[in-house]
Amino acid sequence: MKIGELAQATDTPAATIRFYEREGLMPAAARSAANYRHYGPAHVQRLALIRRCRGLDMRLDEVRALLALWDEPAAPCDEVNRVLDAHLAHVQARLRELRALQKELLALRQRCQTPQSAGACGILRGLTEAAPGPGAA
Repeated sequence: MKIGELAQATDTPAATIRFYEREGLMPAAARSAANYRHYGPAHVQRLALIRRCRGLDMRLDEVRALLALWDEPAAPCDEVNRVLDAHLAHVQARLRELRALQKELLALRQRCQTPQSAGACGILRGLTEAAPGPGAA
């Protein structure tokens, strides 16, 4: 199948497939005499794995590590567990950050319950009084 067919079969833009190829996540496809990329079932399966990992918000280096293990089926899966555990720890940390952000936003929202002038807005005053949260620049 050509890149457009692979894109359609996997609901992945052709530009994304080319990006994954440049990043070394997808092996280079064989070329036809007319220089078209030609993909097979292994490409479809690999792309499905990549897309699922990306859907789980994994970074490219995490996907790359899992693909390296995918390519070595006899290797022990300890490393797979390590990659997933590290990603899970990252997600849990991000959830804590998001909960703190939600709490701060809810507290700000409580400062302005009725419509009034911007000069009297409790939210705007709160934004100038509050200490910067995580990630503030």
